[in-house]
Amino acid sequence: KNKPGRADYWCMGWIVFMGLFGLAMLPLRAWLLGLNPQLLVALTGSRSGTAAMGALASQGLANWWVPAMLAGTIMSIKFDWVFWWAGKLWGRGMIEVWAGRSKRAAKNYARAERWAEKLGWLGMFIAYIPIPLPLMQVIFVLAGASRMSLRRFLLLDFLASTVWLLFYFGLGWVIGEPAVQLLKEYAKYANYVAIALIVFIVGSTMFAPKKKSAA
Repeated sequence: KNKPGRADYWCMGWIVFMGLFGLAMLPLRAWLLGLNPQLLVALTGSRSGTAAMGALASQGLANWWVPAMLAGTIMSIKFDWVFWWAGKLWGRGMIEVWAGRSKRAAKNYARAERWAEKLGWLGMFIAYIPIPLPLMQVIFVLAGASRMSLRRFLLLDFLASTVWLLFYFGLGWVIGEPAVQLLKEYAKYANYVAIALIVFIVGSTMFAPKKKSAA
């Protein structure tokens, strides 16, 4: 709605980078989940990897899970500040961009926004609940739009991430042996899953522009 400045370009650039980075990391995540869940957690803060690590730890098969958990907590929030920055720069305008022209998306984002407004700062902890609503992004954007300081945002985000990763670790610990056996079976096919994801990503990247041009 206004002429973009340097901060606008940088923030949008980070948002684009986040999307590309997440897409590129999909094969690595699939591969490491079968090969080394602890390394997966340390590098990405993966929740499924944390649950797998908890299962391995319950069987004495994850000796360095504590440093992996600490590193994972930091890595899981590595890009969250970008959403906060977008909210600070553009307010809820970022939510309008995400919703686009889709009535269904607009309805989902409006619902997530109502939740975020009611929860206040507690929404930082609720943001990690795996529900089919874009709750996390909306809460982070509104945190910036409400002028929450970056220091407070990062502190709450770190605490929330730690609590939820501990929950997933405990869940894996409780499941224990069955989850370990499932991981061993998955490890046999992890290479093929990673290759299939690479083919899918490359194929989608190559053919998507052609479809748009045809349309």
